Amino acid sequence: MTKYQVMRRALVLIGIVFLVTACKPKTREFQMRHGQVVQTDASKKTVVIRHNDIPGFMPGMTMEYKIKDPQALADLQRGDVIDARVVVMKDGSDFWVDNVHVTDSSARTAGERAARMLKPGQAIPDIELVNQDGKSFHLSDFKGKALLVTFIYTRCPLPEFCPALGSLFARVHESLAKTPVAYARTHLLTISFDPKHDTPDVLRTYGLGYLHGDAAGFAQWTFAAPAADELKKLAEAFGLVYVEEADQISHSINIVLIGPDGRVVKYWSDTNAKDLEAAIRAASSD
Repeated sequence: MTKYQVMRRALVLIGIVFLVTACKPKTREFQMRHGQVVQTDASKKTVVIRHNDIPGFMPGMTMEYKIKDPQALADLQRGDVIDARVVVMKDGSDFWVDNVHVTDSSARTAGERAARMLKPGQAIPDIELVNQDGKSFHLSDFKGKALLVTFIYTRCPLPEFCPALGSLFARVHESLAKTPVAYARTHLLTISFDPKHDTPDVLRTYGLGYLHGDAAGFAQWTFAAPAADELKKLAEAFGLVYVEEADQISHSINIVLIGPDGRVVKYWSDTNAKDLEAAIRAASSD
């Protein structure tokens, strides 16, 4: 074999090695199913997604992802349910989503729903619900008291959503209980938007978890669900957005304060126990 043949073979081998190295994947790919768009930011080219477990990558959570396709980002709206591919650099230096497909855009009506929701000062509808003891009641039954309301479903798997709302209300409840006059003039109401599953027995067990097993607490904090045909009316009145998908429900976070006169005082989507307590105390003394 001549010197040139040796050099040629060496170059061929180097080329093969280079090609194999170049073709070796530098990323890992994972499949995201039924994620819900929480927020988009065109300037940062990012999308915040609330998603279930992504097998092999991470547990269910809400987090921000880069999205490199500007058109795909522009096509997304808050509330959209999507499937996507999550691409992660093997060295962990970067990750993003692509191959985004909207599977449910029904939450895009949220803007229309927000326009129809009750404004502060407007009277609430007299919706019928069933509490944790299986007893029917109406929202009007709380007239004369300041009423703090939020919306959950008991199977919610994300700790920063329904469980966080339960813990928030528990702190308000415990603090109000230290002042008998304020306790008597206020009421807390947790409403499930999953009436098919959240029966009175389920709600009672769920409520006792936040009341430390003391059923006496139900006298000031009610857990309830509307009839299925009243749920839409309830959602529209208070701007609640919920999207059923498989065995879970994506939803907005809504807290509303209703005054003793049965009129809306204020809404929150993000707050703390101290501010809620101050607001309900003030409303109860008006």
